[in-house]
Amino acid sequence: MARADPHDESTVSQATVDAAMEADPASAASEYLAQFRTDVETFVARDVVEAAVTQGRFELPRVERTRYFAFTDPSGGSSDSMTLCIAHTAGNRVIVDVIRERRAPFSPDACVKEFADVLKSYGISKVVGDRYAGEWPREAFRKCGVEYRVADKPKSDLYLGLLPLLNSGRVELLDHKRLVAQLCTLERRTSRAGKDSIDHVPGGYDDIANAVAGAVVLAAQAAAHPKPKYFPPYVVSKTSGVISDPCPAVGAQRITTQRFYEYYNSGGGSYWPGSGSREW
Repeated sequence: MARADPHDESTVSQATVDAAMEADPASAASEYLAQFRTDVETFVARDVVEAAVTQGRFELPRVERTRYFAFTDPSGGSSDSMTLCIAHTAGNRVIVDVIRERRAPFSPDACVKEFADVLKSYGISKVVGDRYAGEWPREAFRKCGVEYRVADKPKSDLYLGLLPLLNSGRVELLDHKRLVAQLCTLERRTSRAGKDSIDHVPGGYDDIANAVAGAVVLAAQAAAHPKPKYFPPYVVSKTSGVISDPCPAVGAQRITTQRFYEYYNSGGGSYWPGSGSREW
């Protein structure tokens, strides 16, 4: 284990070192232990991947009032597979719900239609993917009623985002042998500039792993930055009192817009009594 020097104020804290080692051992060992990195190394240990797999769970049904995230790795249908993954969050954990793979050869348009139907069954109206084939994925999914958005991160960054979630045990993977095999055979290459790139071994595949990494990272990012809750405005007039209440008793008050038009149409003018620009 890496140890910080407690007498050297310039060193980072032990907690920082331990957290870095847990999230990404290879990178942390190079940064904090001064260990030289090899040009090529295994991306993630098999025991870490297998520990994340929920045995016997092959797919999860849709749960109402759950927000799902989807990522696809498109293909032209002649050589590589086209894949789709759907995931959601539960607390600080990311749960993989669906994995779909169409192995070549296949009709790209038929595959997009199939994936679009799966997305809609989970209440998903948009899917994220890479920049494959220019406008084709956008057009193909748009025809099927699904918005295709280009990922803002390259594949390597998605894998690097997945790694700490796997190492910390915050991901629940499906029992999918090809997914496990692809994750365990990913290689991490380090350039002379120190930049990491993660990809499959020569002659290998990572289509499923890529889709899973994308969906998991999307879900984790959304959980880390939740949307603020919306509350209707609370409007008070000097002479009319409370005009609207964000949490009224059921049936006690009508919405503000409806009440205003009732007042306006009855000849009350353009302002609530006491709420005009000269009456505050």
